[in-house]
Amino acid sequence: MESIIKPNYSIFFGNIGYVKLLELINKNNYDKILILSDSNTLKYCLPILKDQLFSSDSKSNSDIKNKIFSYTVNSGEQTKNLNELKKICEFLISKGFKRNSLIINLGGGMVSDLGGFVSSIYMRGIDFVNIPTSLLGMVDASIGGKTGIDLNDLKNIIGSFEFAKIIIIDLNFLSTLPIRQINSGFAEMIKHSLIDSKKHWNKISSLNFSKDVDIGLIYNSIMTKIKIIENDPKESSSRKFLNFGHTIGHAIESFLLNSDREILHGEAILIGIILESYLSQKLLNFDTQLTLNIKNYILKFSKRIDFSEEDIKHVIEFLKYDKKNTSDEPLFVLLNEIGKPSYDNKVSNEEIIEAFKFYAV
Repeated sequence: MESIIKPNYSIFFGNIGYVKLLELINKNNYDKILILSDSNTLKYCLPILKDQLFSSDSKSNSDIKNKIFSYTVNSGEQTKNLNELKKICEFLISKGFKRNSLIINLGGGMVSDLGGFVSSIYMRGIDFVNIPTSLLGMVDASIGGKTGIDLNDLKNIIGSFEFAKIIIIDLNFLSTLPIRQINSGFAEMIKHSLIDSKKHWNKISSLNFSKDVDIGLIYNSIMTKIKIIENDPKESSSRKFLNFGHTIGHAIESFLLNSDREILHGEAILIGIILESYLSQKLLNFDTQLTLNIKNYILKFSKRIDFSEEDIKHVIEFLKYDKKNTSDEPLFVLLNEIGKPSYDNKVSNEEIIEAFKFYAV
């Protein structure tokens, strides 16, 4: 697959990515390198990374090995917090990391969000590399320069825009994932197809299993995101399109966070896509049959969750913290039709309740 080279970052596919990473390390002569992983990627992915980087015993490789430190956090969204941020920064200080240091984020969206944010603020900014190990990380979280942590169950409420120097897409890591994690990443691919084009949606919706995604579909998803962020890197206008399914999705995720009903990011987004497709039909005359098709297709990959009237009230309360808001009134990305999204749509609480009813049946 052809590499994607941009002024602020480069995306490499497969083994060439590790070659480019070694070139970056040698070119910049980083004094220290941190590999940030979580408890899962430490076990399943770090050995793959080390095998790829140090397949030979050259002097250059030996020098790099001596610069490497490892830091592992617990897996799961609850780790993306101020306390963990503080502990990582204290570790960097204790090991003598300076401005000419590098952080390699080896993990899914949580690791790239957390590690990217650490990199963006430590010593006022040091270089970082993302090696996403989840499908969600490959098509979304590791790309686009968004970093951040959660606070008081509010998703990514503290963060910054900072691009990784290099992003390495290695499909070998997908074999380490359970199907639930694959489905979570597939949610973002569904979203990308709906905001991109009918052709893209038809390709995605022709898959019977999320595990059937291939490098071509992943590449299409990445390019959809890149095209949008190039036009609006700081999310002042069209980058908001990438939030389709996320306004309610994030509120659902936040509401269920740290409870016995906690769900993955992509699982929340799948629900959000159904709800916001219904709102598109209700407010922008999005095609009724397509709305049903989207719902039925998504329910192949996600178990329907029951929301009581009280639950829905709490979800609506979380909506006022959405980062797209200019006031306490939530603003939604909706679809006029597939490939023609619209941002800053106002939606009433009653219409949101209607959307939940549509999801429930």
